[in-house]
Amino acid sequence: MQLATDDASRVDSPEDVSLLRRSRWTDWWLTVMHDKKALAGLVILAVFVFMGLFAPLIAPYDPNDMEYEMLAPPSRSHLLGTDDLGRDLLSRIIHGTRISFFIGFTTVALALVSGVFLGLTAGYYGGWRDHLIMRYIDLQWAFPNFIIAVYMVAVFGTGIFNLTIAISLAYVDDFARLARGMVLTIKQEPYVMAARAMGASNTRIMGTYVLPNATAPLIVQATVSVSYAILAEAALSFLGLGVESTTPTWGLILAEGRSFISRAWWVGVFPGLAIMLTVLSINFLGDALRDFMDVRETQDLM
Repeated sequence: MQLATDDASRVDSPEDVSLLRRSRWTDWWLTVMHDKKALAGLVILAVFVFMGLFAPLIAPYDPNDMEYEMLAPPSRSHLLGTDDLGRDLLSRIIHGTRISFFIGFTTVALALVSGVFLGLTAGYYGGWRDHLIMRYIDLQWAFPNFIIAVYMVAVFGTGIFNLTIAISLAYVDDFARLARGMVLTIKQEPYVMAARAMGASNTRIMGTYVLPNATAPLIVQATVSVSYAILAEAALSFLGLGVESTTPTWGLILAEGRSFISRAWWVGVFPGLAIMLTVLSINFLGDALRDFMDVRETQDLM
């Protein structure tokens, strides 16, 4: 079946839309396969996701079970050793994957939705809405994201829910600024003006013409922000502002091992390696996604 090739680059049927989407996914997969860093990142990320999903099945011990082998080095019974309370470090890292990934992806999803709504409203309507929203964004932009997250957790308390809300609010400004900049450019395009002249409502124009054309940079920003959110969770847990002490997370495990790094290096090194590998893999995939969605590079290949 041939795709429509008229001047408006119109896709005529649902079958054509499905074919176009499959073609884009095929191109993305080929891009990853030819990029060694992106392929390595995809494999590492898949391993951690598998660990998080099936943590109760693959963890050799309960993450909070204590034994008499305190600060035991890596061995056949404990592949990554034990911490100062005799808890198996491998099991705690595997279970910590769940919390770290849940907070990382959930916070970015909340920040993406909130930021896009604010940026879309400010950029499309302008006027007093734009001034009001952007003054708030400018105020938030004046402070580092991590400082905002620390303040929010200090005000509302620790816990998974409060931690998720705090980190997501800290990253709203990034998505709002990006969405507003894209909307200011897209709303001046001829097809948007034509839709407005034909009587299309503002909601329809924003949902059908403006937002879909701004998704590429937003997706790339979201990919990069996931790694920042995971780092933020680890840093807050390291400072004692994360989840409860009975809930294993990578940052909390790292914090518990800082006092023993000179005589039990494995307690701090292995959770640090988990954080490093996860952030690197997400950044590698984000770089490949950015290159794939770069309009200028796509035009060069045509």
